Amino acid sequence: MCDIMGAETASNSTNEKQAPSPVSSNPNDDVISNAIGEFGRWQCNLTILLSLLNIPCTWHIFALTFQAADQNFWCAQTDHFDHLSFSEWINISGVFTRNDGKLRYNPCSIKDLDFSHSYDDLLFESENVTTTRPCHKWVYDTKNFGETIISEWNLVCTREHLKSLAEMMFLSGVAFGGFFSGLVSDRFGRKRALVGSLVCQLVLGVCIAVAPWFEVYLALRAMLGFFCVSIVFSGFVLCMEIVGGKWLTIAGISYLFPVPLGYIAISGIAYYIHSWRLLQWLITAPTIFFLGLYCCIPESPRWLLTMGKTDEAMEVLNDAARFNNITLAANTDKLLKQSISSMKEDTSKKVEVLDLWRTPLMRLISCTQYVVWFSVYLVYYGLVLNLSNIGGDVYVNTVISGLVEIPAIAMSILILLKMGRRRPLCLTTMGAGVACLTTLAFPQGSWMTISLAMLGKFAISSANVVMPVYTAELFPTKMRNLGVGASSVPAGVALILIPYLWHMEYLNVHFPMALLGVTGIAGGLSVLLLPDTTGLSDTI
Repeated sequence: MCDIMGAETASNSTNEKQAPSPVSSNPNDDVISNAIGEFGRWQCNLTILLSLLNIPCTWHIFALTFQAADQNFWCAQTDHFDHLSFSEWINISGVFTRNDGKLRYNPCSIKDLDFSHSYDDLLFESENVTTTRPCHKWVYDTKNFGETIISEWNLVCTREHLKSLAEMMFLSGVAFGGFFSGLVSDRFGRKRALVGSLVCQLVLGVCIAVAPWFEVYLALRAMLGFFCVSIVFSGFVLCMEIVGGKWLTIAGISYLFPVPLGYIAISGIAYYIHSWRLLQWLITAPTIFFLGLYCCIPESPRWLLTMGKTDEAMEVLNDAARFNNITLAANTDKLLKQSISSMKEDTSKKVEVLDLWRTPLMRLISCTQYVVWFSVYLVYYGLVLNLSNIGGDVYVNTVISGLVEIPAIAMSILILLKMGRRRPLCLTTMGAGVACLTTLAFPQGSWMTISLAMLGKFAISSANVVMPVYTAELFPTKMRNLGVGASSVPAGVALILIPYLWHMEYLNVHFPMALLGVTGIAGGLSVLLLPDTTGLSDTI
């Protein structure tokens, strides 16, 4: 792929090409792109490498779908009756409750009997016993998912809520990581933040695989979520800072292509690996490979410029120029220093949080963005992380979910290049909401329900790509990082709420999808309040 992209730089001649001379005296020109080109083989290879870092992160985010999958279970036999078959044990101890007009076995309780009696006596006594007592030991059906954290730590009955807590802890880490990762990478550099997060991901992944207690598992998962999103964000920023022009859009969106591939891959891995600990080892191992590529990842030349490190920036640009088969212009070093002086003058006026609310337009943009980010994140992750709740086979649903996201990402490139931001974001977010609401007209688990849910996933996947690009353009350059960071706060709140979304089925079986539908429509309509970014002022 990169050889094709770089054919222009290699061409039919054996001579190196001269880079377009960055002769402009305007220090605000994009000196980096002028020096090495907007996109070449160097940028292409790095974009692919950085995007692949998304795969292990996606696996860790999605792992709980299989590591904590719902399993059939029943109250275990007492030692005195461990020779009985399951049906015989249920005959004497089983408690049945009526639900939706059907008599269903309740594995959380057993009949209050004296199990020191013989089986025949208990069979007679059980017919007249109405009192029950809690069950404290269970046997699990390991046919589909094998050993899970549910079966290992008995996260059922009175401990069932701990499954949602496990997911909430991880997503809380993601929420905080999304907010703080930008600060870390700005302070220490994109490469250091990225590699440091990879090391932490590897260590935490291994520790989770050998976690002896559920409490330890919770703490480790929360930290893992923090560093997973730090990897994704640091890699994305580095990817954006090595390209220019229209390639900012193309490379930025292409960076997300491995995410749906990660969904598909972990579904296949989990299908054959029926042990949550072994699965954890397998999804952690690839991080070792990426750490081995440490020398292949450069520091962002733009970050080096902001830190005044001209010599180091020149080293990166020289490497890029050699790989792209071009020669840097003679005055590149001079313009880099001019760019640093310009940035120092430009950052002399500090931006404060209150600037987000200083003018009516900024108040409108800020408030509306909070609603949009909350809506998109709730619908997107509400569908992604609850595929087992919409019916059908969770492995198949996961693969389909990944397959529908690939064209959604590809379509987003065309949308951003040809159709703008505001209207497509409105239509895709609302479309996802309408698809979720339409599922209410069909039985849960039917093929129509699953198809509509996947249609909603397609639409919200596109919205999830368009949204950050539009948000970045809405805020003036000086407060862009602050604006995007503030918008991610309500997105973090949505992430924390998602594990408890499907608990609302106790109110009504259709309530979760109805809530996703209403949220999507509300988020889509709120986009109409925002201005178009064409001709939008770059001042507060």
